Amino acid sequence: VARRLVVRILVVCLAFIPAMMFGVAAVNKYFDYYQNWSAAIADVTGQGVPAAAQVPMTAASTPGSGLGLLTGRYIDSGLARQQGLTLRLTVRGESSKITRTVYVFLPPQYFWPGFYQQYRFPVIELIHGFPGQPQDWITVLGVNSTLDTLVSQRTARPAVLVMPDANGGRGVSLQCLNQVNGPQDAAFLASDLPGYISRGLRVQRPGAGWGIAGYSEGGFCAANLGLQYSRVFSYAGVLSGYFRPSGNQLVNPARQVSPFGGNRQLARRNTPPDLLQSLPAGYPVPRFWLGAGLLDGADVRNAQSFGQLVQLRQPAVTIRFAPGGGHTMLTWRQLLPPMLRWMTQGLAQQAPLSRSPAAGNRRAAVAAAA
Repeated sequence: VARRLVVRILVVCLAFIPAMMFGVAAVNKYFDYYQNWSAAIADVTGQGVPAAAQVPMTAASTPGSGLGLLTGRYIDSGLARQQGLTLRLTVRGESSKITRTVYVFLPPQYFWPGFYQQYRFPVIELIHGFPGQPQDWITVLGVNSTLDTLVSQRTARPAVLVMPDANGGRGVSLQCLNQVNGPQDAAFLASDLPGYISRGLRVQRPGAGWGIAGYSEGGFCAANLGLQYSRVFSYAGVLSGYFRPSGNQLVNPARQVSPFGGNRQLARRNTPPDLLQSLPAGYPVPRFWLGAGLLDGADVRNAQSFGQLVQLRQPAVTIRFAPGGGHTMLTWRQLLPPMLRWMTQGLAQQAPLSRSPAAGNRRAAVAAAA
């Protein structure tokens, strides 16, 4: 009907926009990524993570340097005591030579006076899936607000949450592995980063007071790193994870490559079921929490089969299934609260034991077995 070109272009745009919005909403409903439009807009524009600072630091930083000064002087303490504090850091690992973005959530209790001023908080390292980014834990899953609610209900204990960029890019999949002739991601995530966090913040040393958790690819990371680095992580939470590594996904150009360079022995050592069965009797392994959505048969079978192997060493393995959920954010939002309850309570009980003779014997046993 419109005869003018400008009007025609305007009409086409007006017709295209609602169609595009409907398509985005339909895809999002299937995967249940965002719960509302506000969350989607905040994530796309980068406003979903209230970062108090963006500070480049190295793993050699000490409590008296940048991070320690930042959390002690240059913040709104009153607001931090109410809502906690989220930091966006750029961390370079000493041994891995990897530089990655890391988000750190300090709970409100970290800034409370009295008992918590001398308290060293347990730590949970959270690994995102693929494709994904570390802030998905905050903008999509709402892990900080979930933990705060659980702590206020006294069903969970306060903990520091560390959310690293596990792949170095949203379209890259490296599976938290030390690549042959490539990035040493496992060294960064399980050695450089825990060392840096424990030196810069008032937290437990890696060991009895540290846990690791992840969903999808991050679930594989949690299982594999938990077993490989049991001196660092004493608890591991796997949400819809898999337990056998696949090819890594790279970009520019898009392609898949083997992370092990064709080395079968190295592949077996990074396959959690094979690794678990090869460990000698009495070798300390982290306590596992396994979860999956009942609508995803592969995830359910993976959790059940790996749980059976873990039960040979830990009879009280927790396996939780989310009704009506598949391999989606909906499932992980359902599994996140019970996993946080289990892990924070366990870490809080273990943390005071980190300097005990029993803990020293445990670390010695791990070193001897290694």
